[in-house]
Amino acid sequence: MRTTKKYKLNGRPSPRTKKAEFMLSDEEYDVINFYLKKYKIGNRSRWFRETIINHILKNMDMDYPMLFEENEMRR
Repeated sequence: MRTTKKYKLNGRPSPRTKKAEFMLSDEEYDVINFYLKKYKIGNRSRWFRETIINHILKNMDMDYPMLFEENEMRR
């Protein structure tokens, strides 16, 4: 019987000590709650963190300086 290998982080994960707060309108709050229920997301805090960080990393990747402009590469 084959067993799966579990990977662990080296050391202890650093605790989250910084707090970020923001306000939502009633409509925004309802849409987020609908989404979380529809996709059965139980950990709302983790979902917010992952969504925000993914958006930031995607934008940073697109804004990364390139040697040539996009129109020059298409020639």
